[in-house]
Amino acid sequence: MKRFFDIVVSFFGLLFLSPLFLFLAICIVLESKGGVFYFQERIGKNFVPFKLYKFRSMRPDSDKKGLLTVGMRDNRITKTGYYIRKYKLDELPQLINVLLGDMSIVGPRPEVKKYVDMYDATQRSVLNVQPGITDWASLEYYKENELLSQSTDPEKTYIEEIMPAKLLINQKYIANHSMTEDIKIIWMTARKVWGE
Repeated sequence: MKRFFDIVVSFFGLLFLSPLFLFLAICIVLESKGGVFYFQERIGKNFVPFKLYKFRSMRPDSDKKGLLTVGMRDNRITKTGYYIRKYKLDELPQLINVLLGDMSIVGPRPEVKKYVDMYDATQRSVLNVQPGITDWASLEYYKENELLSQSTDPEKTYIEEIMPAKLLINQKYIANHSMTEDIKIIWMTARKVWGE
């Protein structure tokens, strides 16, 4: 049922959003050199890596300067990137990942290998399910970038405070998830994004 829901939502979502995708692609290309999409390897279900799709919001090769984005005014972010990040539009291409079967609409956010390698045995349980575009942890830490910008050591704050808290939220979701809960998460995510 969940996979059928994912296929239907991602297919019609991509179809409906195609004019917006075209507009954003033009804006991204006109502002800075580089491709429209940014691909990053993430770890999916059963530790299988996959390429995550995002609209490029930073200048090329910005990830070489660090995997974490610190604040919305990170100087690696382009002007267009600022707005597509603010309204989470950079995440929309992940509907392609959902259609391909790499991700689900709702599920624990996929992480890069560097941080997955730090998970303990209990935390690794989040890799028993399909990762998602949104989840309770994303809603709880909606302003994660701002929290990191206030830290003197953003990566340490992420590893020691934010990451364990998000994983705990995800473990609770996995233990009790349902389609009703997934629909609630989607609705609350939409309200959070467009209510900003």
